[in-house]
Amino acid sequence: MLTLHTAELLVTGPGSAPLPGGAVLVEGDRIAAAGPFAELTELHPHARVRRWPGVLTPGLLARGADELLERTYYPDDPYEITELGADPITGAAALDALKMTESRWGNSARRGTQKLLARGVVAVAGRFTVPSVRTAVVRSGLAVVPPAPYEGPPALDPLTGRESAGQAFHGVLEAGVPARFAVFAVADEAELLARGATTCVATVISGRLLHRRR
Repeated sequence: MLTLHTAELLVTGPGSAPLPGGAVLVEGDRIAAAGPFAELTELHPHARVRRWPGVLTPGLLARGADELLERTYYPDDPYEITELGADPITGAAALDALKMTESRWGNSARRGTQKLLARGVVAVAGRFTVPSVRTAVVRSGLAVVPPAPYEGPPALDPLTGRESAGQAFHGVLEAGVPARFAVFAVADEAELLARGATTCVATVISGRLLHRRR
C-alpha cells in the first residue's frame, strides 16, 4: 500500500533546502519518492494520505544509547512513581540500591525506547551488553549503529548540544532508502533546535507509525 506523508515543510536532509508543502511517498518499508505533495498525489491518486502539522524531517540519532538504556533506570509509571519519582535514575549507588536484574533492565529499556520514539528517534548509537536491553532495542524497531565520540552527557533529546537540527538527522529522505522519518510541531529547523525533540508528533520506522502524539 502506498502512503503519502505530508507536512507544512519538508526537510530531506542536513543542509537541504526546505520544501513547503512537501511529502514523502512510502511503499512498504521504503521511501518511493520525496517531493511536492501536489506532484506526488497527481502521480499516485490512490495513495493513502497522512497530513501532519509542522516539519517532516529524517528521524533523529540518539548518541550514547548504552548509557541511556543500560545505565539509566526509567521508573514504571504509575507503579513506582510514588516511591522512586518520575525522573530517570542514574549513578552507580542509586542503581545498586534498586537491586537491578536483567529482567528489570529489559523492562526499563522498553520504557526508555518509547521515550526515544516520542522524540523522533529512529536510530541509536551504542554497544549493548545486557541481553534483555539489546532485545528491547531490536524489538522497538530502532536501528543500532556503532558508537561514535561525542561531547557532553548523553540525552534523550538528540538535539541537546547540537549547533543545528541537521546534525542530529539520521540519513536522508530519498527514493529507495528505508522509510525512517519524524514530524515535529514547529515552523522550521531553527524552532526545532530551540524547542527540542519533545515537539515530535509522529515517528515512522520501516514505514510503520511507531509513535503518534495523542
